[in-house]
Amino acid sequence: MDHMGFGMGCCCLQVTFQAVNIDEARWLYDQLTPITPVLLALSAATPVFRSRLADVDSRWDVISASVDDRTAEERGLLPLKNNKFVLEKSRYDTTDCYIYPCSESYNDIPLQYDDKIYKQLIDGGIDNLLAQHVAHMFTRDPLQVYRERIEQDDMKTTEHFETVQSSNWMNMRFKPPPPDSEIGWRVEFRPTEVQLTDFENAAYCCFVVLLTRVMISFRITLILPISVVTENMKRAQRRNAVLEQKLLFRKRIATCNSPPCARGAGCTLDSDDVVEMTINEIINGSGEDFPGLIPLMRQYLDSADVDVDSRCTVSQYLSFIQKRASGELQTLAAWMREFICEHPDYKHDSYVGDRIIYDMLKKMDSISKGLACCPKLLGDYRTRTDSRIPMAVRRAEENLINHATQNLFKAHIRRKSLQILEPFFIIDVIR
Repeated sequence: MDHMGFGMGCCCLQVTFQAVNIDEARWLYDQLTPITPVLLALSAATPVFRSRLADVDSRWDVISASVDDRTAEERGLLPLKNNKFVLEKSRYDTTDCYIYPCSESYNDIPLQYDDKIYKQLIDGGIDNLLAQHVAHMFTRDPLQVYRERIEQDDMKTTEHFETVQSSNWMNMRFKPPPPDSEIGWRVEFRPTEVQLTDFENAAYCCFVVLLTRVMISFRITLILPISVVTENMKRAQRRNAVLEQKLLFRKRIATCNSPPCARGAGCTLDSDDVVEMTINEIINGSGEDFPGLIPLMRQYLDSADVDVDSRCTVSQYLSFIQKRASGELQTLAAWMREFICEHPDYKHDSYVGDRIIYDMLKKMDSISKGLACCPKLLGDYRTRTDSRIPMAVRRAEENLINHATQNLFKAHIRRKSLQILEPFFIIDVIR
């Protein structure tokens, strides 16, 4: 795959949140970073590349390699002569540092950054962590610059900064507000792979949104050393990672000592508190020590003012995520791999021919449009626009109609007991 398009042609599902201020945005950036490998494994949907069945289920490293433009010097293969830095990662990779003030001790890997940019930020009143984060992005040149937009007034526009920022793709993105705009400080959650149906995509978005509410409301912290997040991202891409891999995660839920927006929220982490856990244990709980992320979300919903209709919808999303984590429902990658392996044209040599691809895409299109059911992938969920009525509900309605019909007929007989029965009609109920 000798072209950038094989990586950047992949799809993903990104969710952006707006925080109340810069401190809450920085805190959410740090707290969501350890969750990115969990969602990458849960949403795995990319097992085939250029007609080859791969030994990975996700797109991450493929995109990383497709845009890796580091020179031999920057990769550490030759002594530095023409370049300034040895860069450990591609420009598309996991984040290299946390940015909230209390998270500094978890930045346990070397960070390269542009000294001039760093000094300029420090002189402008930016604190050390945020200055390093921004200066780190300037160690790379932008990949794409439009000739007609090179000349810009940096006092009025942030286009030059956005050009550099948009050439650094990480699992999280910290997004300052544009000048002269009502848009606030934002955080972008970037690892999730796009799914076949709106229901699945909505479920993953809802999961991440609820997790931010739980973090802020309960002041919990899930932060891990940044090197651990890097290792977890490697594990999360492997084949059937959601069931067969274990991620390093906090053994216990910790809480912060102040609200995130107050810039003092922090806690300590002992090395014994990091253990290997399955995706199922992280999502659904592993006993008394770790209750699970979704049980925490349900606890939050119990305390929130949520109407019944919305609660039912959200509960379906959370149940779906729980079943994906436990293995009751397949990931899209697992479903695709099974479809290919069971196809009569597949020779078990990793080659996925045109006929297999066509048949699979045709099936996926039908599922996406709601024309075909796929219990292995989606289970049996219901939406407000679903015309299918469960058999139990249908029978109950029929019994009610029959009972009402009988009572109406008896009343008619009593009224007409001394008269000749007049024509009598019953109008059926139309849904």
